[in-house]
Amino acid sequence: MATVDVIKCCMDSIRQSLDYPIGYPDPPTNTNKISDEIRDAIIYLDAGCTESFEYVGAFSLFLELGAHAICSLEKMSPLDKVVDWNLTSGPAKKIVVITSRLLSDAHRYILRCLSAFQTLCSCAIFTCISETGHSAYPESPLGPDAYREYESLLVQDYEELARKFLMNSSHTGESILKESTPAEDEGWSQLTTSEEEPFNFSSVASAQNSYEDSVIDRTEDVRKKLKVSVHHFPLVLCPFSPRFFVLPSEGSVAEAYLSAEHDNSISFGLPPISTGTTADGEDVPPGATLTAQFLYHLAAKMDLKFEIFSLGDVSKTVGKLLTDMSSLYDVGRRKRSAGLLLIDRTLDLLTPCCHGDSLVDQMFSSLPHRERMASLSQSKSSQSQVKLGPAYLQRSPLTVQIPLNNFLREDTSSSYNFQLVESVEAFLRGWNSRDSTSQMVELVNFSTKLSGEMSSQDFQSDLCGSFVSTENFHGTPYLEAILERRTKDGAVLIKKWLQESLRRENISLNAKIRPGYASKSDLQTMVKALAKSQSLLAKNKGIIQLAAAALSALDESHSAKWDAFSSAEKILNVNAGDTSQSLAAQISDLINKSALVSSQGNNKMDAQPGLLTLQDALLLTVVGYILAGENFPSSGTVGPFSWQEEHFMKEAIVDAIVENPTVAKLKFLKGLTQDLEANFNRKSEEKKENLSNTESIDFDDDDWGSWGDEDSGKDKRKEQVYDDMQLKLELRDRVDNLFKFFHKLSSLKKNVSFREWSQALSKFNDDPYSNKGLLYKVLSRVLDKHEVPGLEYHSSTVGRLFKSGFGRFGLGQAKPSLADHDVILVFVVGGINGVEVREAQEALSESNRPEVELILGGTTFLTPKDMFELLLGDYCCV
Repeated sequence: MATVDVIKCCMDSIRQSLDYPIGYPDPPTNTNKISDEIRDAIIYLDAGCTESFEYVGAFSLFLELGAHAICSLEKMSPLDKVVDWNLTSGPAKKIVVITSRLLSDAHRYILRCLSAFQTLCSCAIFTCISETGHSAYPESPLGPDAYREYESLLVQDYEELARKFLMNSSHTGESILKESTPAEDEGWSQLTTSEEEPFNFSSVASAQNSYEDSVIDRTEDVRKKLKVSVHHFPLVLCPFSPRFFVLPSEGSVAEAYLSAEHDNSISFGLPPISTGTTADGEDVPPGATLTAQFLYHLAAKMDLKFEIFSLGDVSKTVGKLLTDMSSLYDVGRRKRSAGLLLIDRTLDLLTPCCHGDSLVDQMFSSLPHRERMASLSQSKSSQSQVKLGPAYLQRSPLTVQIPLNNFLREDTSSSYNFQLVESVEAFLRGWNSRDSTSQMVELVNFSTKLSGEMSSQDFQSDLCGSFVSTENFHGTPYLEAILERRTKDGAVLIKKWLQESLRRENISLNAKIRPGYASKSDLQTMVKALAKSQSLLAKNKGIIQLAAAALSALDESHSAKWDAFSSAEKILNVNAGDTSQSLAAQISDLINKSALVSSQGNNKMDAQPGLLTLQDALLLTVVGYILAGENFPSSGTVGPFSWQEEHFMKEAIVDAIVENPTVAKLKFLKGLTQDLEANFNRKSEEKKENLSNTESIDFDDDDWGSWGDEDSGKDKRKEQVYDDMQLKLELRDRVDNLFKFFHKLSSLKKNVSFREWSQALSKFNDDPYSNKGLLYKVLSRVLDKHEVPGLEYHSSTVGRLFKSGFGRFGLGQAKPSLADHDVILVFVVGGINGVEVREAQEALSESNRPEVELILGGTTFLTPKDMFELLLGDYCCV
């Protein structure tokens, strides 16, 4: 039987037909081959799809299928229409738009693409959101027949835009090349006249009484000439390996909120605290609905029939939605059986908050990420919010920028930059030889601007690599291999790959490479040797990019802080096994030390690596409270600590914020940060004045004249003292609310299922230094065929019928077990990190069940920084 491969499934879905079986629920209104649409078309990808296809490695496949070019939807340029990677003749008459967003969010950019092409005859739009997903999402204006509705709406808006442009051109009597405008006219402003246009918008009737008829004729021509079709393409995901994937950070599924604002919510981007109840109707968060839709179509594409199990309230809601969608369709169909385990991220917040032993986690934390696109959905989110939560979450992009400039020769960069600028200018001049003078001037100015802005240093800094999961190193998926190893083991494996590459290229090193341990200097020497020429760089780019990412993670500026975090977390873990007093004292000590670092941040101390700031201390406080909730659930009346222990922690945070308010721009301080900064600046100036006054105590005769003004000075000081007291009281109130949030985090494991977990999983808690995450513990018990407390099985319609109706006649079915399946998909609703992927593989290896195919997935890839933003940033429910 064929193995399950997420990457292969994505690639096959691009090649194969979009036709669905008869009776398939929620089928697309238009069935077609995506490969047919791609041929001879310009492909526009939004940010989420670009991220997805980068990890899938689909760009080469698009060109293989005959695409003219692959361009960014948000950064559409008039130059896109002249780029042709396949050297086909004639202008592009087709565009294909693939989006990971709702059609309503991508509409502005799609319309701009349509308006920029004069010879366009066909526009095929592929979205990963199904029609049911569009109709269920609260921000979408489309109904159950979403695709046909959008086709007609897009053509209407296109006609309206054409009519508006034609009428404006008729009034002015000329065709203009305008600067881009911020409204929907952006695309039309780039239109120029051409003999090959099927409908010439810029030619208008000379007579005033006939130009309106001409406008009507030409807008009707738009409808006849342009064919618009909308299709469903569900497999938009980011596979790190054939068996591990997450969703694109800028796609609608990952950006949809998972929790409404209520008592059990901790963050809009995380499921709420589990209480044993599931949401129904309007209470279902959009993130749960879209996640269920995605998993349903993923199973259909992979030809799997899921037996669904869930842990957590949102996971139960997703499981219920999945069961309702698939129960009727699965009757009588022969599909491979698989187990689906849904887990709420909120059941284990400790693992993603901690800095675990994972090279991939360190890479994603140390490397700079691509900037998010300024999408229309984000502007909507900033302008208005849904009553129960934000319209969209802004996840951290998955596309990292691996610095390669340190490994390239500096002497070639300047000449290469000069040749690049010359080539661009020559290309622009050749292309514009028969165009209007105004556009020629504009584009030549562009090349001049390019040559002026791109110095050799800037060019080098822009040379960045990225992760591609299908970029194999002689048959070995290197990213998959690194995911399954700890930091030191992963670095040693990269060193081994580099040595094999050097051997293959017959490159000898002058430096001596020590066996075993992979040091930073060894890796850097080998990478520079492999990248000394362009041919070697192109041939070995996969391992070079991975090694450069490892070097960035192992650099002292990043590794020192990671190690400091890890040490502090271990200390908190040990203290949590002692008493609540020792744990509270350790948290207070961390806060006080961070306050010292912040207060001396303008001195040399801020250059020292490994120092923890106030934000770092707050994240460690979150870790401490979660540990306290597990170990001391009844120490305090409200929280896990006594009133006195919490008082010391609160005062430490208040003092730290007062000493340096600029380092703590957090949500719980919203509206108070400016007052704190003003107070801090005033006190700093007073200290400087007092210092200068003490240095010069010379009295002049004129000074005695102002001796009576001391009373007014006292009044002013009293007002300042009063203002300081008011500000500090307000700050204490905010800190009190923050600690109420900490109490909520400490109560995560107080419900019935977690009390059962504390007994069932006691064997994992012997060694405080080897604590495993929830995913490891669940999989270990599942694969050993032990009962998992709180695990709910979602029976299908037929299963419920056998259980309730035929069971009385002895025809009932036994409850399925997740361990009975050879294929198990574990999806963490809210996100997953690299440590959990490694621990899941460890659980599988320890189970002695090599026949099990384990697939891991999550809403997003989480780092400790992401958890800080979710729990203490703009999306927390403080």
